[in-house]
Amino acid sequence: MGVSCLNPARRVNSVGQVLCHPLQAAEIPMEQSTKDEREAMPEGESRQSTRHRRLFWNLRQRWKLLGLFEIDQEHEFYPLTCDLKQGLKQAIQESIHSDTTIALADEGYSAKITQGHEGFVMRTYAGPVFSHFRQSLGISEESFTKSLSCNEFYLQFISNSKSKADFFLTNDKRFFLKTQTKREAHFMLQILRRYIEHFQLYPHSLLVKILGVYSITYAQNKKKYFIIMQSVFFPDERITSRYDIKGCKVSRWTEPEPEGSRVLQVFKDCNFEGNVICLDQQRAWLLLQMELDASFLQQLNVIDYSLLVGFQPLHADEKNQSWSLANLIVRTKRSVNGAASPTASNTASVPGTVAGEEDTSERDQGGTGLMGSQEMTPANHIPMKKLKAQLSIVSDTSDIIAQNRRLLPNYKNALHVVDGPEQRYFIGIIDIFTVYGLRKRLEHLWKSVRYRGQEFSTVSPLYYSRRICHWVESHSV
Repeated sequence: MGVSCLNPARRVNSVGQVLCHPLQAAEIPMEQSTKDEREAMPEGESRQSTRHRRLFWNLRQRWKLLGLFEIDQEHEFYPLTCDLKQGLKQAIQESIHSDTTIALADEGYSAKITQGHEGFVMRTYAGPVFSHFRQSLGISEESFTKSLSCNEFYLQFISNSKSKADFFLTNDKRFFLKTQTKREAHFMLQILRRYIEHFQLYPHSLLVKILGVYSITYAQNKKKYFIIMQSVFFPDERITSRYDIKGCKVSRWTEPEPEGSRVLQVFKDCNFEGNVICLDQQRAWLLLQMELDASFLQQLNVIDYSLLVGFQPLHADEKNQSWSLANLIVRTKRSVNGAASPTASNTASVPGTVAGEEDTSERDQGGTGLMGSQEMTPANHIPMKKLKAQLSIVSDTSDIIAQNRRLLPNYKNALHVVDGPEQRYFIGIIDIFTVYGLRKRLEHLWKSVRYRGQEFSTVSPLYYSRRICHWVESHSV
């Protein structure tokens, strides 16, 4: 006897196509109950209910391998995601009308806004600070709201990490929503001022961009905290491989799916062997920025963070256009815009973005913009006066050098994109909430005995930061 899938979640591939769930069509054999279970099991509905629970558990175990699902009406998280969309839409609207003068003042960091809804309560933490930070990254509140509260379904990402957190992805794959423990959420708010200051010092930091901390509470239920962060792997349509790197070997292997599988996988350190990050002229920038970011996390006493690396082959026209005159002008403007700091003004003029990025990015993808294959002709060349005006902004390079800025690519999500001669790399540091406290120190002692002479994840913040920087140095050219 076989039973088909009870919850037919739909799988989504890397280009957003909905695929048939492999368990929908397959028949799943039922295991026989043990003797003890048969003796203890009541007749009728209880026996059938137990079978369904066991079947559902087995299916969930297999779902963990499949990666990405649409959270449609049949999904267990559908009611939650609907409430999140409604709550976030109103929360962001509230931030639009907030007092911008307190954004980076003490009042902004301690701000808490509670909004009641039918059946739940949404709370926003440090709203003015995160609103200001989003604008500094060139993310308008309108586009942020559009992604988070759109009519399309959220996506659920089931990773192979040990974390018990739930990961949701907006339908356009631009933003992640990740559930947090109370300790993690409070830790983020505790370090928020230093986090923002780090981006003021180093606008092109590789640290994940945390865009908000929220909580949602239902009647008689425990409060659920979550953060919103910008996806490092965006846009992901052409990414061919993804890696989660910690700089160690123990438990750092992901079994690849059979060749031809369309399952989205994130591989680990041991899978990376034989690969190299080929950056050529930008390698020196990457090594220094890794040192700066890792040193910052060391000061926070944080370990167990990951370096995400995605590979995307460059098209021939992209290689040719990277150093064209028109492209260099746009990249220069993007790289030095807001030269003082990414949070120095109330406008969205941060390095990594340009005015109208959402519109120009769409043209770039179509091949008719500055990143496309269209050649420069007398009809569309840049006037010399405009060229001189753009280049004049880099006359004083002291800030650029001190802040370790680079020439950003004319591409979406530029702060996490680094172009080499042949490949485009998506690079970012995530999972920055694990503090090296007493529990982790005891775990280090235990693993030192169990994995004697081997490299494992739980080490001191100083050793962790040096090790991951060494990994980048030894795996890049």
